[in-house]
Amino acid sequence: MSTFPSDPFVLFSWVNLKLRDFYPSLDALCEDLEINKEELIKKLEDAGFEYNENANKFW
Repeated sequence: MSTFPSDPFVLFSWVNLKLRDFYPSLDALCEDLEINKEELIKKLEDAGFEYNENANKFW
C-alpha cells in the first residue's frame, strides 16, 4: 500500500471516491488495484472507520 495515501483520512477519502465512481465493491477495488483488503480495512479501522458493504463505502 505504499503507493496509496498514507494519511488515514486522505486514504478514507480516496477509497470512498474510488468506490463511488469506479468500483461496485471493496473486493473489486482491491483486486483491480492489487491492494491487500485486510491491510486496507485494518488501516482504516485503526482510524475509526468501518466498511459498510450495503452502502459500498467506509464511514
